[in-house]
Amino acid sequence: MKNFTALVLSILGGSALYAQKDMHPITTGVPFLTIAADARSAAMGDMGVATTTDAFSQQHNASKYAFALKDQGFALSYTPYMSKISSGMSLAQANYYNKFNERSAFSVGFRYFGMGEVTYREDYNSIGATYKPSEFAIDASYALKLSEKFGMAVTGRFINSNLKLPDTGDGDASSASTFAVDISGFYQSDRMAFSDFDGRWRFGFNLQNLGPKISYSDKPTGDFLPANLKLGAGFDFILDDYNTLTIATEFNKLLVPTPPADVTDPEEMRKYNDTGWFKGVFKSFGDAPGGFSEEMKEVAWALGAEYWYDNTFAFRAGYFNENKNKGARQYATLGAGFKYSMITVDLSYLFSTSKINNPLENTLRFSLTFDLGRKTYPKG
Repeated sequence: MKNFTALVLSILGGSALYAQKDMHPITTGVPFLTIAADARSAAMGDMGVATTTDAFSQQHNASKYAFALKDQGFALSYTPYMSKISSGMSLAQANYYNKFNERSAFSVGFRYFGMGEVTYREDYNSIGATYKPSEFAIDASYALKLSEKFGMAVTGRFINSNLKLPDTGDGDASSASTFAVDISGFYQSDRMAFSDFDGRWRFGFNLQNLGPKISYSDKPTGDFLPANLKLGAGFDFILDDYNTLTIATEFNKLLVPTPPADVTDPEEMRKYNDTGWFKGVFKSFGDAPGGFSEEMKEVAWALGAEYWYDNTFAFRAGYFNENKNKGARQYATLGAGFKYSMITVDLSYLFSTSKINNPLENTLRFSLTFDLGRKTYPKG
């Protein structure tokens, strides 16, 4: 079980990069929580903390629901994972929100990561048994406008990781569970008139996945959750009644301690593993072995653009960059959307620009959004 869990975390979180001397990534448990599940954000470089509200805001910034233009929405998404080598791994998501008055909204979300079938054998000649490891998260949020331009939200999340294989005697064949919270904020300006166009600013932040470690065994230590801080900004160029172009940027830093320089040192690793999650959040801003320069390398960034014509056709592009020594996720994204009546269909595609293979490379992501409510709120 230990080896299987390590393999899964390596695939999802990039821990295999430790084999290279200059690589020094931060790995966590349940890394599926950091994967953008919806096609719209995926097409814009996996960003969503400061983009316009949609039904998938649950994952990126739940406070955006307080600024929703429709009073209800429901969304579904599907993402194949490691499609080059496996047909069974995928990430699915479902969200629902209800804006029950002009200032408040609640929302719920469900994310499921299926790892396909794994065949387990006691030895080479034994008959194999098939298992389907999986992970999921269920969350609920409440968003509130604190003013006409600024709102905040709090999210509670239950997380379950069922990576178990048959108990082999090491005592860690049970599934793992924990909980986490998000605290997010969103600012959206009024529509402003410029010389040749109108515009609107947006800013957002999200403190995500703050909570106790998740343990895949009966030992007192566990794996850090992928707690992170997202900061983003965006601007709408409202060219006329039919054409709108949005430019946005986002920065993301894991709020997880950096592993020691020598991960083979038992004493250093013991101290690292004994660090509590709350202390680890604050420690993450100043514990990199390489000092401030390495801390800055732990900040990933993304740029994205979205163009809408007549609120019917959308075209999107983005770029995501993570330092080569901190995971080396570097990729360009493209996507499109089509809205008809109450239904919006979104697609996205990822092109890796890194020497490190990306599990989502050459993967088509698919999302459906349904506007369920009849009541419409003004844009301002």
